[in-house]
Amino acid sequence: MSTISNTEEGLRYLDEFRDPALARQLLETLHDQCDRLSQQRQKPLQIMEVCGGHTHSIFRYGLHDLLPDSIELVHGPGCPVCVLPKGVIDDCLRIATAPDTILASFGDALRVPGAKKSLLQARAEGADVRVVYSPLDALNLARQHPDKTVVFFALGFETTLPATALALQQARASSVDNFLVYSNHITILATIRAILQSPDMRLDGFLGPGHACMIIGTEVFRFVPERFGIPFVVAGFEPLDILQSITMIVNQHLNRAPALENQYTRVVRDHGNAVALQAITEVFEVRESFEWRGLGAIDQSGLRLRAAYRAFDAEHCFDLGQQKIPDPSHCQCGEVLKGVLKPSQCKLYSNQCTPEQPQGALMVSSEGACAAYYNYGVPRDQCA
Repeated sequence: MSTISNTEEGLRYLDEFRDPALARQLLETLHDQCDRLSQQRQKPLQIMEVCGGHTHSIFRYGLHDLLPDSIELVHGPGCPVCVLPKGVIDDCLRIATAPDTILASFGDALRVPGAKKSLLQARAEGADVRVVYSPLDALNLARQHPDKTVVFFALGFETTLPATALALQQARASSVDNFLVYSNHITILATIRAILQSPDMRLDGFLGPGHACMIIGTEVFRFVPERFGIPFVVAGFEPLDILQSITMIVNQHLNRAPALENQYTRVVRDHGNAVALQAITEVFEVRESFEWRGLGAIDQSGLRLRAAYRAFDAEHCFDLGQQKIPDPSHCQCGEVLKGVLKPSQCKLYSNQCTPEQPQGALMVSSEGACAAYYNYGVPRDQCA
C-alpha cells in the first residue's frame, strides 16, 4: 500500500502550505487513488506541467518528494526565455549595437547565449541595453529619449501578449515614432499540439498553464482529451493547486474518462479575457512558422505585427531574418523541453552547464527547468 513519505525530505515543507491539513488530506487521497490505479496499469503516470512557474512551485515546496512513485512529473517548454533560439539573440545584438538605438528587454533574456555572446556581455562592451519590467516601460523610454530609437524585445506566451499589444496601441494613438517592437511572442496552444504530435510523445496528462489560460481561456484545449484521449487540467500555482490538479488527472484515469477541467477557477474562465483577446487580435497575426530553441520550427506558433503596425515593427525596420544557429551537439535542451529527458539526465547538467555559466537557455531563465533542478539541489543523473 502506498503511504505518504515519513522522511524529512517528504514532509519538511508541509508547514509552509497555506493549509497543511488540506495538503495532507489531498496527499492521502492521491496515494489511495494511485493504489487503485496500480491495479489497472503497471507504468507510472507521466504528467507534464507546462509552465515553468509550476516547476518551481513543485521544487520549492517539495512536492516531488511527496508524490507516489507511480506519478512522474515531466517538465514542459513553458518558459518563453528558454526556447529563444540563438538567431534571435544575434538579431537583438544587431539592434543593440546600431547607432542611436536602445534595446529594452526583460532581465532573463539578457543572459541567454547567442552564437558568440549574450546581451549582458554586449552591454558590458558598451551597447545600450536596458532592463524593463513591462513594454510600457520601454514606451516611456522612447518618450524620454526622442533622439533615440527604442526597441522593445517582446517575448512570452499569451500571458504577456496583451501588455505588448496595449503598448503598441498607445504608441500609435500618441504618435510615438521612435518606438519599435521586435516580436518573438509565441503561443502555448501550438506548442502543446507539437508535443502531442511528436513521435516521442508518452504523456498521460497535462497541468495546464494557469497564467496563459487567464488570457485565452480553457476551451481552446478541449482537443487534448477529445482528440488525443489525454487529461488536461488547468492548474493554479500554489502547492495546494498543483496537488489538487494532479488528483483530478489521476481520477480521470481511474474513471477512464479523459476530460478538460479547470482547477484554477478563481482566476481562469472558459473563454478567457475578451478585452485582452481583442487587443491581441488587433495588433498581432500568426506566423506560418517559427523557430524554437531545441524544438525546431513549429507551424503557427509565433506572432508578428499586423500590417497596420508595420511602422513599429523592428523586424521590418532593421531587415531582420531569424538566423538558424544550432545549439552545440552535446546540449540536450531539446530533449528536456519535449519531456524526453529530465534536466538531471543531461550530460552537461551541473557540470559544464550552471546558472553562472549556462550552455543552454533552460539554465538561464528563472523559470527554466534546469535552473529549478540546480537551485533546489537535484544532483546529476537522478530524476525527480
